[in-house]
Amino acid sequence: MKLSFEQLKSMVVFAQVIEQGSLSAAAKHVGLSRAVVSYHIKKLETQLGIKLLNRSTRSIALTEAGEQYYQRCKVIVEQALAANQQIENIKNEPTGLIKIACPVNVGLHTIVPALNEFRQLYPHIQLDVNLSDEVVNIIKDGFDIAIRGAALADSGLQATKLSSLSTYLCAAPSYLIKHGRPNTPAQLASHDWILYKLAANVLELKKGNRSFSVKLKGNISTNNAAARTAFVEGGHGLGRIPSYDALPKINAGTLTQVLADYQLNDIDLYAVFPPGGADSKKLRLLIDYLKAYFIKNKKVVS
Repeated sequence: MKLSFEQLKSMVVFAQVIEQGSLSAAAKHVGLSRAVVSYHIKKLETQLGIKLLNRSTRSIALTEAGEQYYQRCKVIVEQALAANQQIENIKNEPTGLIKIACPVNVGLHTIVPALNEFRQLYPHIQLDVNLSDEVVNIIKDGFDIAIRGAALADSGLQATKLSSLSTYLCAAPSYLIKHGRPNTPAQLASHDWILYKLAANVLELKKGNRSFSVKLKGNISTNNAAARTAFVEGGHGLGRIPSYDALPKINAGTLTQVLADYQLNDIDLYAVFPPGGADSKKLRLLIDYLKAYFIKNKKVVS
């Protein structure tokens, strides 16, 4: 016997009659008239050539064949409901892959811990995390989002600020013993610096209403923030180091802060993404989560 779509509909109606206990209740539940529900039952019995229900003016009862048939129809309804629920779950709980680019050091210290918590909350979202201090071409390389510590340069992309990270001027105790401690911004220009290739070699400082600008020079440069910190810690020069990297080493005594009474500009951390990227539910969720994470952990990352 072939199964038509109309018969499938009748099977669902039949199952609902049994579930609801009457033709009238089933009609209300499925949004049909009582007459239409009665039509489906009669048509189903005609197609099958067997009686499914014993009906009176006050009640309905399944025949033996009707009981067996109902158990099969019930499974169809349950599977249809499960299919709809699965789609609702997909709509409500984002799934899919997010490809992320991030500088190595800031990634290891701040972004990866945030992503670790994010994945605990949203296990159906896949993450492809690429750590590199080189500035990637987001669109060409297929990234959904990049974390950057500078204002947006490419007007073809969109960006939103995640947080601000404070920085410290640091040197190793061994360097200060050998070269002396700078006490003014002017003295900074005569010192060796570990130069970070991805940042400007001009340092801006403030004290009160006064601003100072110092051009940096040195014999060591690197494109990796962790390497910069290691060279500073090794006594090869001064460095401007983010708080998450500097503070543990200052507390351990391997680095010393210099010109602590001067204020440095914070590093603004941005999420950068292709045009329209924030329309993606999973990406919007990640960006909002990162913002909230940085607010919650401000004392850790600032």
